Amino acid sequence: MRLLFGLMTAGMVAFSAPASAQETINLTVASSHPTVIPWIGMIKSHFMARTDEILAESGNYKIEWNEAFGGQLYKANATLSSVEEGITDIGWVFSFLEAAKLPLSQASSYAPFSTANPPVQLDVMSELLETNDAFRNEWEQYNLKVLGLTSTDMYDIYTKTPLSSIDDIDGMKLSAPGVLGTWLRGTGANAVDGALTTFYTDIQTGVSDGVLSLALGALPTKIYEVAPYINRFDAGVAFSGAVAINRDSWDALPQEVQNAMIAAGKYYTEAHGKDLVDRHEFALNKMVELGAEQDTPVQIIEMPQEQRQAWVNKLPDLAGEWATELEAQGQPAKAFLSAYMDGLRQRGETPIRDWDK
Repeated sequence: MRLLFGLMTAGMVAFSAPASAQETINLTVASSHPTVIPWIGMIKSHFMARTDEILAESGNYKIEWNEAFGGQLYKANATLSSVEEGITDIGWVFSFLEAAKLPLSQASSYAPFSTANPPVQLDVMSELLETNDAFRNEWEQYNLKVLGLTSTDMYDIYTKTPLSSIDDIDGMKLSAPGVLGTWLRGTGANAVDGALTTFYTDIQTGVSDGVLSLALGALPTKIYEVAPYINRFDAGVAFSGAVAINRDSWDALPQEVQNAMIAAGKYYTEAHGKDLVDRHEFALNKMVELGAEQDTPVQIIEMPQEQRQAWVNKLPDLAGEWATELEAQGQPAKAFLSAYMDGLRQRGETPIRDWDK
């Protein structure tokens, strides 16, 4: 456990310290991804900053943050275990790459094109975290406490050559993060597992011909430089993980600090959802602007609704297969999928495909 309560002014002895003396708490916060990735940067600008603001109101506690963003402590394939084992106190857990350990968390990944509204999806997932025991226990069994949730903006296909329809990806090698490779099943494309930290090199070196990615990740990682054709399908958004704290670190915190972090986590989640909406179009346009002078200028190719439908129609029963497999392992996947889809519909969303039916 890395949590260290630290320390009063030098020379001050415990029995003589005034009751109002501020206590400093040392916490490490880390991530596999760099802070140029919006939801990572917002851990600092929103979660950490809001926690500090709340604690400053009473002045009883101050957190000394030890920052280790951008893979300083661990890579994308170790985000869960690193928080679980206390390598960091707080970190972003990338659920896409933890399908075996966080199976219910993959529900949205097996139900693509269900919503293109990140705030709505985050609201649904937050509610499920509070009300669905199986979902909450899925996270808490790994010695952690969830503080904030993350989603994605809409997914598109970035390629070296332009697409005229979804049929054109037949035979292509496309990089995709973890379980999102399932979105390519039935299309004839071959999924190459990876993450935002590897996509550029994979395309540059020919490991893949393009990538299934999101604008807010593609912009800071400059994917448009090696895959200048942004084939815009608006494939929907997916639940991607959580900001979590090691349970031992959490249990050692004073109640006031815990309350501040819970409030800051909700603030982070809401702000992150709004940011995904506000910056999606900006990110797409910015890539066109930045890539205008490349040998192959960046171009957005708008795919009509019929092509989104054609993509969905090519997919097998992803959600049904996923749920059936998990049910055989004793997981309440069908009920969870229904709760997720119902939550979207109750909030006014109209999935292109009713994966739970």
